Order: sequence, then structure tokens, then C-alpha cells
Amino acid sequence: MINSPASLDDAGSLDDTEVATAAARAGAEVVNAGYGRRLTRLDKGAGDFATDVDVAAEEAILGVLRAARPGDAVLGEEGGRRGSADAVRQWLVDPLCGTLNYAVGTMLVAVNVALRDGPAAMADPFGGEVFFTDGATARVRRDGADAPLAPTAATRLVDVNLDPPFPSAPRFRAVDLLAHPGFVRHFRPRVASTTLALAWVAAGKRAAYVTDGGDLSQSVHFAAGIALCKAAGCVVTGLDGAPVGRAGRGLLVAADAETHALLLSMIRAS
Repeated sequence: MINSPASLDDAGSLDDTEVATAAARAGAEVVNAGYGRRLTRLDKGAGDFATDVDVAAEEAILGVLRAARPGDAVLGEEGGRRGSADAVRQWLVDPLCGTLNYAVGTMLVAVNVALRDGPAAMADPFGGEVFFTDGATARVRRDGADAPLAPTAATRLVDVNLDPPFPSAPRFRAVDLLAHPGFVRHFRPRVASTTLALAWVAAGKRAAYVTDGGDLSQSVHFAAGIALCKAAGCVVTGLDGAPVGRAGRGLLVAADAETHALLLSMIRAS
């Protein structure tokens, strides 16, 4: 279990990193409490859906953000944009990344909260860990104690997102990467189907993470993980090696430069 967040009465005294962490923890408490019960599915079309727990977790996160930063806007996965259109600051919230996992009883999910171009936090509702960054350093909070994140490629495990859509096909397809002879010589694939895998790269539990897509830098799904990995010292680019953002596409995050270069060469050859 994740420790309960700070009282909302004290939220105004928290700095942005503490706000992100408290908000992620609040969402994680809801996700943890809802696990195993009958879920109400909310269809989004094209096979995608949310659940009533996604919505409740987002509301819990919003409660922390409203109490601590009432003038900020929020872009939520479930509720869209909320707050003043003139707000200078915006929070990006994905209250339950890995909804399909959660809906079938798989405990691989993440709660993501990020201030645009600022601090961020990712909570693992079942692992009891909260990964967070102030933009310069990255740490994990476990059992009330904080420790620095130390990425390493020692596990040789690479998490690959195989979920559609596949905007770069046929030029790049993740399944082609997995079949590359060099990949099977150097790495072992894993598929978590949640951005929690990004936190695992920062923490040394994964050597790298690969996903297709467009500009993911301001995505509610990826913003927190990208911020965390950058602060931890990982190499973070698009699939083409360009900086993450409008110039890049998709995401390639590696624990070190050697791993990144090796995977990038395979992606270019696939």
C-alpha cells in the first residue's frame, strides 16, 4: 500500500514536486482500493475504454491539485481540460495507465501526474512505490524513505509497447524490432502495456523502453515518465534519434548511451 497523501488542508504549503507526489499517491490509493471489484466500463470507441475507477482516481488527483494550485489548469485523460483558459501552468494527468491490465486483474498500472515542463510523479499502486522528480533529480519513495534512481542496462530487459495504433508502419513496426537478430543477441523483450515501464528504466529494472507514436512530450500518458527518465540521466529521444517533441516521433528511452545507440541502429535497420 502507498502511504496516504498529505492532508488537503496543508496542500497549499507544498512545493510543486510535493504536489505532484501527493496527487499521484491520492490517485494510487483509489486504484488500489478499487482492485478486484466489479468495474463499470465507459466505452471510448475503437476498442478503448475507461472504468469508473479511472474517473474516481482522476477526481482524487484533481482534489489535490485544486487545493494546492487552484489557479492552474489540468488536462486529464478522462475529464479533458479543466480550469481557466488563461492559466499559465497546466498539469497533465493520466489517472490509470494500463486500464486494460487493471480491468482483467493484472497489477501492472501507473498513475501519472506532471506539471508541464516541471516536476512530475508516477505511482505504482500495487508495488507501493512513488517515483518523482523536481526536474533536476529523480528519486523513489518506498516505505516512507526516499532513494535516488540509478538507471542501468544490466537486466538487458527492453519493454516494447505493442499496442496500436502504429503510425510509423510500415517503416517501423515494433514486431520487426523484436525479430531483429541483434535484438535477440543483446536483449530480452518484455511487454507491460503501461508507462510504469518508463519508471522501471529510470530505476534500473529495465534497460530500455520503446514505443511508436507522434510527439509524446506533452502527452498525459508519457509526460511524467519522460520527465522522470531525463532527470534520472537516461537517454531520451524519439525513434529517429531526434529530441522528444515536435521534431521526434515515438519514444526510445535507454539506461545509457551504449544501449540507446544499439537499439537506435536496430530501429533504423528494421
